[in-house]
Amino acid sequence: MTGFAKPMRAALVVFAALLCRISTRADDRPAPTNPPASERPNTDAFRLLLQVYSYDPAIPLEGRIVERVEEHEGLREKIVFRGAQGFYVPGYLQFPAKRTGLVPCVLLLHGWSGSKAHFWSDNNYISGGNVRRGLLKEGFAVFALDAQCHGDRISQNEFAPVNPSGPPGVPARKGYFTQREIYVQTTIDYRRALDYLKGRSEIDSTRIGAFGYSMGGTQTFLLTGVEPRIKAAVACATPADLAPDSLIAPRRVAPAIGSRPFLMVMGRNDEMCKPEEAERVFRSIGSPLAKLSFHEGTHKIGAAFVPEAVAWLKKNL
Repeated sequence: MTGFAKPMRAALVVFAALLCRISTRADDRPAPTNPPASERPNTDAFRLLLQVYSYDPAIPLEGRIVERVEEHEGLREKIVFRGAQGFYVPGYLQFPAKRTGLVPCVLLLHGWSGSKAHFWSDNNYISGGNVRRGLLKEGFAVFALDAQCHGDRISQNEFAPVNPSGPPGVPARKGYFTQREIYVQTTIDYRRALDYLKGRSEIDSTRIGAFGYSMGGTQTFLLTGVEPRIKAAVACATPADLAPDSLIAPRRVAPAIGSRPFLMVMGRNDEMCKPEEAERVFRSIGSPLAKLSFHEGTHKIGAAFVPEAVAWLKKNL
């Protein structure tokens, strides 16, 4: 296990215990109607939670472009920058083919066992390429990172995939990072991505949105809740998290979304989140500018949701 993983894991355990001890009711307390976007729930529990997702902005980003590829939809750059733990974080930044002046940008958050590349492939499990193409067509830049231990970052888990399945009769290899650590670190990495985008002269850093699917849907909740620079968001197929001591459950941060436009897209027969649980999380946002939309489908909704998601971000960014 890497040197930073042990102290990070210990700190998260302590925060989980404190969070539950301070308030077991904060999850179900609705946010005020139409609060300012900068407002945060004034509870000890939430202040502790913010510390879990905090980072030192003075840590050098050392961001740079390592590859440029001209594609039909527009220039794609491969970016690397240093995350808060020192690892390089890789991502793809793509600009719309026709652009004048500053452009808004949407962060793209992939699912568990996926990668940033899933947004460059059409009609896959998360309809990632469909979402990316739709946003580029509407004039958005897009920026997708590999979550911790995923994609180009598999070396952080000693090249073991997060969902390992070996040959028949061979036990699966245990990963070195828990789901909670991956979610927390990836959320912090996307906060660092916002720091990077602020330095890009082509991007309007006042118009940043987020789109995430499955694991990325949960992380979209987390990122929007702790990061006021996200101005509008879409969370798709967000799994239920019913663990009472969870630090990564969407309900923990939903009230902090405040008055920012937030769209939840769910499959009506999602095996990972029943409609009543999706509705409970949605109600915890407590804002008239939030919307819950059910589509026919399971956890794999299919591409029918894409026009609604793109239209939501176009309207609200």
